[in-house]
Amino acid sequence: MSAELSVTRGDGKKHIARAAGIMSIATFISRVLGYVKDMILAVYFGATGLSDTFFVAFRIPNLLRELFAEGSMSSAFIPVLTEHQTRQGAEEAKRLVRITFTFIVIFVGLICLAGIIFAPAIVAAIAPGFLKMSAQFSLTVLLTRVMFPFLLFISLAALVMGALNTRRVFFIPALAPAMLNIAIIAAVLLLAQKMEQPIIAVAIGVALGGFVQFAFQLPSFFRNGYSLKPEYGFRHPGLKKMSMLVLPATLGLAVAQINIFISTILASYLQEGSITYLYYSMRLIQFPIGIFGVAMGMAVLPALSEHAVKGEFDKLRDDFSFALRLLFFITIPAMAGLIALREPIVNLLFQRGRFDYAATAGTAEALLFYSFGIWAIVGVRVVTASFYSMQDTKTPVKVAVVAMVTNIILSLILMRPLKHSGLAFATALASSVNFFLLFYFLRKRLKRIGARRIIRSFAKISISSVIMGSAGWFLLHGELWRQGGRSMEKAGYLSGVIIMCTALYFFMSYLLKSEEMEYLVNMVKKKIQGGK
Repeated sequence: MSAELSVTRGDGKKHIARAAGIMSIATFISRVLGYVKDMILAVYFGATGLSDTFFVAFRIPNLLRELFAEGSMSSAFIPVLTEHQTRQGAEEAKRLVRITFTFIVIFVGLICLAGIIFAPAIVAAIAPGFLKMSAQFSLTVLLTRVMFPFLLFISLAALVMGALNTRRVFFIPALAPAMLNIAIIAAVLLLAQKMEQPIIAVAIGVALGGFVQFAFQLPSFFRNGYSLKPEYGFRHPGLKKMSMLVLPATLGLAVAQINIFISTILASYLQEGSITYLYYSMRLIQFPIGIFGVAMGMAVLPALSEHAVKGEFDKLRDDFSFALRLLFFITIPAMAGLIALREPIVNLLFQRGRFDYAATAGTAEALLFYSFGIWAIVGVRVVTASFYSMQDTKTPVKVAVVAMVTNIILSLILMRPLKHSGLAFATALASSVNFFLLFYFLRKRLKRIGARRIIRSFAKISISSVIMGSAGWFLLHGELWRQGGRSMEKAGYLSGVIIMCTALYFFMSYLLKSEEMEYLVNMVKKKIQGGK
């Protein structure tokens, strides 16, 4: 590998596993910094109406980031750029990158300008419950305006990331989101106490963080022969193809964010703090989703795209099945761990300052119901990547519409008896519907995808995870996790139990003769022995 931890070209499970591992390491660093950021926000702002204003305002550019930046880049840009690089050569691929860069600056720049101008209408739409509280509404509008430039910077960062991924450079792009967290942490620590409205410092950190995330990748981008010289060939067939793929891909890949968006609207009618409970619990499930699900989806997409361009559908089926089974092997035990250890985790990470036990209990309850959908959310990443590799973005969007309607209906039904947890549960159930429908249509498209092998693997993983989670819950439930303080003692206790549970999971997987366990063990053995 190069100094940038790129992955050499080639087919096979090893390259996917290595790419996913590289991205998982970088994403882990970013997520840890993200939790440091969240702990700082919890100390400064707690779970109050003030924190609700920021999280509502941040949902807007964050949703648009998923729609116009990371979603469209990963689903449309990578397959099309891979096609041009494979069939027409590197120079034409570089030209397509320059044209796409110019188009994004103009198009997304106009969206940002419109967002700043129409921020009051946007906030009224996303959090109508705030209209009754003029001060909270006005502050949310201001925060939204400050953060809207984030969308342009993050779109450019996603373009650079996609270009690097097609060259099998994964580490630097995956590490770039850490720059956003660093910028927010610095803004809060340096600016918050100096401002009349301290929460504005967080919004400034978001905007600056988007720029730093883009700039951080540029040295690697330039070293790989790309440039950002403006080029206005907007009739380029590659850009036209991406445009045709982007609109349906936008909704298809961003269904999880859109479900959260719907939850935010409904949660604004619930008791104060509900939006914050949902935010922090969603942040916690994003840890395994980001480290494993997003990493695997991004790692497998270039390989699947290359198979699709070359017509190697047997290899595409094999790589898809392997990626999904490996993803479940890693993610489902993480899901079981979050369910079993939800209150200790929330207590340790957030219960300090203005974040009291009531906030811990509310966040832990939402975490329980969100966690039921983790396996489906990460699974959708891989199944969707398979459709995108074949440049089919229409099927995912049709399924996404069904999933969104399911989420709305279930949210309205469940929010009355379960409050904010009902909204979390509705998101989990809608994500499951999304996965099952996508899996069914992919199997229909490819004829065979090793469904029996996937189901058999899923069953073994689930059995091991349930046993592991039950052991963790038995060891960690108690009054200690209702109290604040004693952080070092709790951290040691929680870490020890997690290590023990992880060992138990691997032992159970060994007893059940898990294929994925055997593959990872053999891969590590070869690495230790110096094999390639």
